[in-house]
Amino acid sequence: MFTASKPTAASPATPTDACRVLVADDQRDIVEALSLLLRPHGYIVDAAYSPREALSLLASESYDAALLDLNYTRDTTSGAEGLALVDEISRTNSRLPLIVMTAWANIDLAVEAMKRGARDFIQKPWDNARMITVLRNQIDLHRAHRRTELLEAENSLLRAQNLPEFIASAPAMRPVLELMTRIGPSGANVLITGEHGSGKEVVAATLHALSPRSSRSLVAVNTGALPEGTFESEIFGHVKGAFTDARTDRIGRFELADHGSLFLDEIANVPIRQQAKLLRVLETGELERVGSSKTRKVDVRVISATNANLSEEVAQGRFREDLLFRLNTVEIHLPPLRDRREDIPQLAGYFLSRYSTRYRKPLQSFSPKTLEIMLAYKWPGNVRELDHATERAVLLARGNQIEPDDLGLVARSQQQTGSLDEMSLEAVESILIRKALQRTQGNISHAAEALGLSRGALYRRMEKYGV
Repeated sequence: MFTASKPTAASPATPTDACRVLVADDQRDIVEALSLLLRPHGYIVDAAYSPREALSLLASESYDAALLDLNYTRDTTSGAEGLALVDEISRTNSRLPLIVMTAWANIDLAVEAMKRGARDFIQKPWDNARMITVLRNQIDLHRAHRRTELLEAENSLLRAQNLPEFIASAPAMRPVLELMTRIGPSGANVLITGEHGSGKEVVAATLHALSPRSSRSLVAVNTGALPEGTFESEIFGHVKGAFTDARTDRIGRFELADHGSLFLDEIANVPIRQQAKLLRVLETGELERVGSSKTRKVDVRVISATNANLSEEVAQGRFREDLLFRLNTVEIHLPPLRDRREDIPQLAGYFLSRYSTRYRKPLQSFSPKTLEIMLAYKWPGNVRELDHATERAVLLARGNQIEPDDLGLVARSQQQTGSLDEMSLEAVESILIRKALQRTQGNISHAAEALGLSRGALYRRMEKYGV
């Protein structure tokens, strides 16, 4: 049934990382022979003696390739069982390299197996050197595709990030800096609290940069902006066919952040039904993609952020207390910009330099009167509002300095007391959004409901108005 050539027929190039291979065949001598051939080459071999056993192992373990017999019933040569197994594996794990084997020289059967998802075909009795070469090539291709997929996903996320450098010299920021210095190098989960726009995402990026995980990705996701129907797919990933639009496998944010950090912004807005699944990953480091029963292990440091009072959310039954304990191993509270006014000139200067370069405007500074107005303004939208106001000023400025009219802060202050008849629709909408957020203590879901908007629509308007 198989050749007796020695394993050294192909050079035993051991893979850098141990490769796990599933061998499925109803004949134990075949399985044993393949195990003896593959193990000296650095492969870990698991055996299955029926399609059911093979599917069970695939559901519980991760494999780099599978060697599948096409016939499992004695005196049967149709290959129907093997083809059905190829169909099932391709449906649930389309990336896994499948190499089919048969003792019958049936080219039509080989072609059919390839059409259904098999990557290659081996005829029994096999040639040891070819078996090793085919297996190694398929695993190398599989791992290269996996690396490319991860890199593309990471690059897509990194391109979406445009975080400013961390600027904090005000006395109110000293406790924050001291705490970040102590806990940054650790692997502890961190909860960052503070008002909207106060710079929580910048603190998260700085904590990641201070940690031993800095060479790996910081993956950021705004959990509050995720529709409940896509939350699990975005966070945990999904397999092909898990739902109507799942045309390919998708890597979730936890897997992307493996050995790195995951930043979960607006954590208070995670639906209560999804909180239990999030808790399980934090407790065990294990997850399943949507549509799959295969458990995957991840090593992730979770940094979360919210502008809500999570203790109050727990008391109201809207947030799990055990999840809060997992998230806030250490809590960092960011003061609003009005309590760290000493940082305004430096922050404004940073934004001015960035936008002057981006829009190719020869702007050098803010006029003394502009700085005076900036220091007196309350900045309800915090650092984010300062960012947006500076960008607008750069676009509108005509000279080489930013003047008060360019910044528009006087008009904003007057809007707080002006009559509705004198305001534009955008000004009224901005005020209503700010008031709704104040009434709900910054809870996006509750503010959106009060305004008759979806969370996504409210986020877009907040971005538009620099709230």
